[in-house]
Formats: sequence, structure tokens, C-alpha cells
Amino acid sequence: MVRTQIQLTEEQIRKIKELSLSSHESVAALIRKAVDQFFVTGKPDRSTLYRQAGSIVGKYKTELPDISVEHDRYLEEAFGS
Repeated sequence: MVRTQIQLTEEQIRKIKELSLSSHESVAALIRKAVDQFFVTGKPDRSTLYRQAGSIVGKYKTELPDISVEHDRYLEEAFGS
């Protein structure tokens, strides 16, 4: 193994230490598992992201003719922000 140093936020280290205690695994082992999981699930490449985004174009219908321009206002109204 290769020793390395990383920086975590206070929240990240708090959560990983809690998990370490409850799972009886070292922080290092949990971080190695997280890195392995990242490589298994993989991060999609840009073309995959564009294809996924494009797959929803035209999927939904609305009576609002200006939804593409005023979407933020409609969301604010809907969620009462």
C-alpha cells in the first residue's frame, strides 16, 4: 500500500469516525472502500451526461408557454420559497 494524506471537512470526518466506531472498521479501511466504490460506479463521461440530459427533452408537457424562461419563478411559486 501507498501512504497518502487527504483533507476532509469537519462534517466528513465526523461522519466517517461515527461509521468507523459502529462498523468496527478503521477510518482508512472505510476510505479505501469508498474509493473502490467510486471506481466501480464510475463517473460518466461528458458524452454520457449530454445523452442523459437530452433524453428528457420534450418528455413533459405544460400549459405554460414561457416555462423555459420563467422556470425559476414557477419553482419558487410551487415550493413557496
